[in-house]
Amino acid sequence: MLRRPTEPGAAVARPSARASNEVVSVQRPPSRSGYCHASRTLIGAFFTIALALLAAATAFAQTKPDKDYLVYVVSESADKIALIRFGPSGARVDHELQTGDMPVDIDGPHGIVISPDRQFYYVSIAHGRPFGLIWKYSTKDDSVLGKTTLGYFPATVDITPDGNFLFVVNFNLHGDMVPSSVSVVSTATMTEVARIQTCTMPHGSRLNPQGTKQYSACMMDDMLVEIDTRTLKVSRHFIVTKGKEVGMNGPPKVKGPDAISSMPGISGMTMPGMKDTGGHGMEPPKPGDNSCSPTWAQPSTDGSSIYVACNKSSEIVEVNANTWQLVRRIPARAGVYNLAVAHDGTRLLATNKRDQSVSVYDLKSGMELARLATKRKVLHGVVVSPDDRYAFVTVEGIGSEPGTVEIIDLKALKTVATVDVGQEAAGVDFYKTEAAARP
Repeated sequence: MLRRPTEPGAAVARPSARASNEVVSVQRPPSRSGYCHASRTLIGAFFTIALALLAAATAFAQTKPDKDYLVYVVSESADKIALIRFGPSGARVDHELQTGDMPVDIDGPHGIVISPDRQFYYVSIAHGRPFGLIWKYSTKDDSVLGKTTLGYFPATVDITPDGNFLFVVNFNLHGDMVPSSVSVVSTATMTEVARIQTCTMPHGSRLNPQGTKQYSACMMDDMLVEIDTRTLKVSRHFIVTKGKEVGMNGPPKVKGPDAISSMPGISGMTMPGMKDTGGHGMEPPKPGDNSCSPTWAQPSTDGSSIYVACNKSSEIVEVNANTWQLVRRIPARAGVYNLAVAHDGTRLLATNKRDQSVSVYDLKSGMELARLATKRKVLHGVVVSPDDRYAFVTVEGIGSEPGTVEIIDLKALKTVATVDVGQEAAGVDFYKTEAAARP
């Protein structure tokens, strides 16, 4: 005889082939109050989502600029210079122009810098026949005002605070693994006034804010080189290989591709990847390769520190410019390539060539505040607007893909706009801000 439950939800004994006393639970049917509770939960969830969407929309509205930001970008595989306009209506190419003078080959514009008075801009033409050039343009109408021949594959370029001299690294990407140079050019006459031998494959030319020192990184010699802009001579160099850091006075004693092994502090060191140009920063380190392979040298806003991008070991090395000693090694993303410092001196931006991302670091702690993935692969340059509101990043792309300029809101730490430009977007520099143009 089965005992009938006296109330819903009680256990009911049922006959079983296995056990006559097996207990089976019978579920209570949902009550009206249960349905109401579920409805309230669903309504609450929708309300939460609506609030989140509203907050996101409000945040997006707040990230929109109230004026136009203009930056110049060069595209190395398209022989183009583009002026990018970013404002309340988004980002677009304001206009573009062709550069170079080789009719059947790529000239390869690589670096660009705007004069301090914003009247001129200068573009390094890398490929040459065989020497590269530097071209001077007017920002008023993009007319060519002059040019001069430099060394092999002139790449990154910077200008002194008074606008009188350019410092251009002759990267010599396709040449022999021998010491190259930095060209010094008078902007008034567009004359090369000095060619200073430094190291193998110098890159990342940057001057300190005072204009007294120029720094570049030696991709194949694992060192940072300092030039005194008053004497136009190498004043110091610094080995940036992990565990072998040492600063020395005078120029590096590099006379051939294997000379690094005889330098102080480097004896017995093995660097199997040192002679591998690796697609200009795209090759990851091989097993046992402890080299830095630096690609950029970035002074701090007061010139007291120099930050070096170690593309192979994926670190950022900080060197004290006063004591010429190692301060720290900051872990970075794969293939860290170009650097830029916010004007308030609090943050460091890094493009990560092999990671398809941009990193924003807090300089005081060395912590990564954000990693922002990019639309396309092969990161290149970065520049920060004078008000520290936005960063403009160039992405080369692969094959037939266009290059890209990605714009990052440095308050929200997110990408707010992208615009396509010519293939292999490379050098980038900030031009100016102005009242927002009508759409």
